[in-house]
Amino acid sequence: MPYLVECLASVEAQTLAPARMEVIAVDDGSTDGTGECLEEFAARAPMPVTVVRQDNSGGPSGPRNVGLGKASGRYVFFLDADDRLGPEALERMVAMADENGTDVVLGRVEGVNRTAPKSMFGKTVGRTDVHSSRIKFTLSAQKLFRRALLDRHGMRFDESLWTGEDALFTLEAYLRADGVSVLADYTCYYLVGREDGKHVTKTGGYALRFDSARALMKLIADMVPAGDRRDALMVRPFLITLLPQFGPTFLTDDEDVRRHKFELARPLMDAHWTPGVARLLKVHERLRLHLVAMGRPELLLDVVRFVKAKKQAPAVLEKRGTRLYLIYPHFRSRAAGVPDEIYLAAAGEARAFEGYRAAAANTFLRRALRKARRMLPAGGFGSAAA
Repeated sequence: MPYLVECLASVEAQTLAPARMEVIAVDDGSTDGTGECLEEFAARAPMPVTVVRQDNSGGPSGPRNVGLGKASGRYVFFLDADDRLGPEALERMVAMADENGTDVVLGRVEGVNRTAPKSMFGKTVGRTDVHSSRIKFTLSAQKLFRRALLDRHGMRFDESLWTGEDALFTLEAYLRADGVSVLADYTCYYLVGREDGKHVTKTGGYALRFDSARALMKLIADMVPAGDRRDALMVRPFLITLLPQFGPTFLTDDEDVRRHKFELARPLMDAHWTPGVARLLKVHERLRLHLVAMGRPELLLDVVRFVKAKKQAPAVLEKRGTRLYLIYPHFRSRAAGVPDEIYLAAAGEARAFEGYRAAAANTFLRRALRKARRMLPAGGFGSAAA
């Protein structure tokens, strides 16, 4: 409350026939009148509504699993109480899944007082997969899932995770799905920013983010063979979950927290940080994670300060313009010992600089990062082939 009122109104306003819908609302021990609001909604709603009232579980996984266990429809959609649906959302998403025979449908998301994912919604696509699109960059649970897929694989939200549980669930669904649809020409979901800032994803200590990264990396490693496809998927937990722990907040962390973050990161770097992942990142992202793999927090601080200042790193062109290095802190410092290759821009990042020639650059970068792996502490780039 009070966001729930508008959320329920958006359900009641759906153009999908009420006879084709069921609502399962789980009141997870609220103390703000939510339960009473749900009971009132159930009494007047034109579709069947089941209200479950339970003691607070502390996170979203438990309530979602309760709801999923009671669902009987062909599809399920997880709607958070502070968000809302576009009027035609369910009708359009169900039609998309039926037409294309896909197991997951992503409807376009619009942020209200907060940012929303955009890169995967460039155009409507009837059938794609996690390897051929950018859907790995939206792993929230607010998707349409074919229930038979979830039941066939016994999929449920991991109740041991306090954040990132939706990422784990959604990525597994992408990987197991017989096709994914993207509905980009209609706003299906309004992601609402709470005025009190009490979003689950913004609460909890930093250690929870490492738990989330660990679970997501393990899922990818277990389900996708080593190689380019695994590396491309690993970019997501490294970039979105792990790297922010070594961003501006690292400057304000005390020494004990910095040390602990490095300890938590080390097994993840040893197991999953490969040249194939590194080459897919921008230079400053790759450099920070390389320094984490090296166990060099004192060098990382200089890089984070530089990045926080939003300075444009100077560029050096070599080898007749086919190699472009971005001069972040510690470039060619003997004391630091960071290989040149870590500063080598891939073609996509280097094209912005006049005089750069892309020929053979990416191939060279692959070879160079393999060479850089040998300079890390044992296991620092992982054992998997890129």
